[in-house]
Amino acid sequence: MATVRLTVSSAPPASLKAATQDCMLRLHVKTAYQGRSLLMNQFRNTVIRAGLEALYFSRAHHLLRPIFAGVGAIFMLHHVRAGRDAAFQPNRHLEITPEFLRSMLSHLRTQGIDIVTMDEVHQRLTERHFARRFACFTLDDGYRDNRDFALPVLREFDAPCTVYVASDFAEGSGRLWWIALEMVIAKASRIDVEIGGTAVHLDTTTAAAKQAAFDRLHTWLRGLPGEFDVQREMTALCKRHGIDEAAICPSLCMSWDELKTFADDPLISIGAHTITHCNLAQQTEANATHEMATSRARIEGVLQRQILHLAYPYGDRIAAGAREFALARASGFKTAVTTRPGMVFPENARHLTALPRVSLNGNYQDARILPVLTSGAATAMWNGFRRVDAA
Repeated sequence: MATVRLTVSSAPPASLKAATQDCMLRLHVKTAYQGRSLLMNQFRNTVIRAGLEALYFSRAHHLLRPIFAGVGAIFMLHHVRAGRDAAFQPNRHLEITPEFLRSMLSHLRTQGIDIVTMDEVHQRLTERHFARRFACFTLDDGYRDNRDFALPVLREFDAPCTVYVASDFAEGSGRLWWIALEMVIAKASRIDVEIGGTAVHLDTTTAAAKQAAFDRLHTWLRGLPGEFDVQREMTALCKRHGIDEAAICPSLCMSWDELKTFADDPLISIGAHTITHCNLAQQTEANATHEMATSRARIEGVLQRQILHLAYPYGDRIAAGAREFALARASGFKTAVTTRPGMVFPENARHLTALPRVSLNGNYQDARILPVLTSGAATAMWNGFRRVDAA
C-alpha cells in the first residue's frame, strides 16, 4: 500500500484542499432558510452524512487534524434520551442517545483529551495554556433528561458539563414553539395557515408530508419579525389542533427546585440562555440586554451562585452577531457560545463572547464519525478553511 506523506503548514496543501472539498460534495454550500423544502432538507442531511463518511473512509481527517483540530472543542447538546421510533421526528437533530454520548466520552478519554468546564476553557484561552487539547460539553435549555440520562453517563467518565438555562423554562412558563409545532403536525392530517397574507393548505397525512410542512412552517416562523409574532401564530395553531402548549415546558424542563439539586452536583455548571429563548438579533438593544442580564440575575438569585457564561438562543448568524457579542461582553459574561460550527483555536481568545461549538447531532449518531468530529476536518470545510468565524 502506498505511503501518504503530508507536510504540515499553516494551511492545507492546495491539492488536498481541492480533493477533500470535492470529497465532501461541496459541504460548504449552505441552504438558505427562505423557501427550504423537504427535498432540500433531505439533500442537506445527505450531503453532510456523505461528507462525514467520505472523510472517514478517505482518512483525510487524519491529514487535516494537525492543522484544524485546534486546541479544543466545545460540544453542543440539547436532549439526551433513548431514541424514539416515530417516523416523523423533525427535531431529531436536537437529541442523542446516552449510548452515543458514552461513545464520544470514551473516544475523548482514549485520545488523552481533557474534559473541562467553561471556566477552564476561559482560563486556558486567556492564559494561553495549550499543552493539552480539551473538550467541553454544553447542554442548552435545561431539559429534565439532562439530569436523568446525561448526568449518569457523565459521572462514568468524571466529565463536567455546563447547562444553559432559559429562566422562563425553569419558571415553567416558557414556550418551546419548535416542539409545539412538531406536536401539532404529528396530530393533524392537514394544516391551514395564512402566510404573508395568503391562505396556505398543507397536507400532513404522511411522514414525508409532515416533514415538508414542518420545514415550511419552521422557516416561516423563524422569519417573523419578533417573538410575539411567533407566539401569536403558534398559540393559534395549538388551539386549533388541540395541543396544550402551556404544558410542554413543565413536562420537559427542570423546575427551579430541580435545578437547585442538579446544580449541586460537582460536575454541573449552570449558564444563562436568556429569559424567553428569543432571537436576540431581532430585539432592540435594550431588550436584548434585558434578556441577557435579567436571565443571569434570576438564575443567580435562585441558585445563589455566579453565572458567568451565556449561550445565545438559536445561536446562528441570524440570531447572534457582532452587536450581541458586544452586549454579552458588556453584560459581564466571561464567555458566550454560538451555534456556529468550529473548533477552538488560540485566536478565539480575542472573541470570547463569540465561541463556536461542534454539534453532537442526532441525525449522525455513528461512532465512526467521532474521530472526524474531533479532527476539525468537517467544521474546517464547512467554514471554508477559516479558523475563526466571529464577525
